[in-house]
Amino acid sequence: MTTGDAVDMIREALSLMLLLSTPILVTGLCIGLIISVLQAVTQVQEQTLTFVPKIVGMAVVAIVLAPWAVQHMVEFSVRVFGGQ
Repeated sequence: MTTGDAVDMIREALSLMLLLSTPILVTGLCIGLIISVLQAVTQVQEQTLTFVPKIVGMAVVAIVLAPWAVQHMVEFSVRVFGGQ
């Protein structure tokens, strides 16, 4: 393995990590934005009101997208350890 191969592998691993984490993070961002707007409109400033829906929403997205994420991780692992 050359230095270029190692750099390519690290670049691919980082891009895979970004690809897999994006749907979960976007879900948390959208839910947080919606809750913030509702808090501003209703003037209810409860801190726990933001965390619980975010955690539940992000967990649901992670569970729903788990097969897709595992498929991508397995493909990457086969390329890394299989030398393809």
